[in-house]
Amino acid sequence: MLDTTQTKFSHVKPGETEWKGEGLRDFFLYRDLGVAEATRGKVIAHLVKANMAPEKGTGWHRHEAEFQIVIMIKGWARFMYGDKETLVSAGDCVHQRPGIVHYLFDYSPDMEYLEIVSPADFKTVDVEGPCEVPPFTPWA
Repeated sequence: MLDTTQTKFSHVKPGETEWKGEGLRDFFLYRDLGVAEATRGKVIAHLVKANMAPEKGTGWHRHEAEFQIVIMIKGWARFMYGDKETLVSAGDCVHQRPGIVHYLFDYSPDMEYLEIVSPADFKTVDVEGPCEVPPFTPWA
């Protein structure tokens, strides 16, 4: 039987949580959706949006997480997953398997995505990349 004592109901409406620059990357803004608190740290769900033009991207890294998906809501982003370039556009969903080495190196000014990760306090580890990264597209 499902143990409902470990989580609580949560409903966050637009405007109830602020966009903050206090996330993993200073060139993105993050909006907490209340899931980490509701699940007692089992899962985090937040919106991420472009805040500054791409200059260097995220660098090669991997996450110590059991589960991670990115659902692109607006715009687009270009990732390297290993040695493969991947364009993620509005409406796309990407499941990033645990430990996959990746690099978000380019994105549109209107890029916004939903990221869901478990556990909520996942770690990010910088790593050596397997290949060169294509150039980013400067914003006009």
